[in-house]
Amino acid sequence: MSEVDVKDEATEANKEGVKKSQVERLEEEGDAAADYLEALLDITDLDGDIDIDVENGRAALSIAGGKLGHLVGNNGEVLDALQELTRLAVQTSLGERSRLMLDIDNFRSDKKEELAKLAHETADEVKSTGSAIKLKPMNAFERKVIHDTIQEIGLTSESEGEEPNRCVVVLPE
Repeated sequence: MSEVDVKDEATEANKEGVKKSQVERLEEEGDAAADYLEALLDITDLDGDIDIDVENGRAALSIAGGKLGHLVGNNGEVLDALQELTRLAVQTSLGERSRLMLDIDNFRSDKKEELAKLAHETADEVKSTGSAIKLKPMNAFERKVIHDTIQEIGLTSESEGEEPNRCVVVLPE
């Protein structure tokens, strides 16, 4: 075996080790978040099943069941706050910054579907008119879904403005 072959094998083995350790770290992050959320549900005497996953390089947790709509709030404001509190709890527990995503009663997954539909409709309009379209202000989660969908379609988009009025602009080809 040549020296290059050995190096290639070592590089592949190292990549696998990095991937595995990253997934293990995200699973550990998910477990810490689930412990925090379980305690929160117990304190508030709420029922809910917590599901832990790893999606797009992030720990992803969802809570379903029971009457949890008030934990989402209007337009997800309470959900956003709970997500930040959970991220802080994970950071305190593990000593590392967390980018976990929290969903309650499928609010975010339903919102993703709505936003993907909006992105497709906007892309069609941009393609037919040749003009850029500026969407209404959105939070970071919503903007990311729009940007990702527009990129998949083959167009480009950018964010402009300052929070809370930051919005996505979809650009023609």
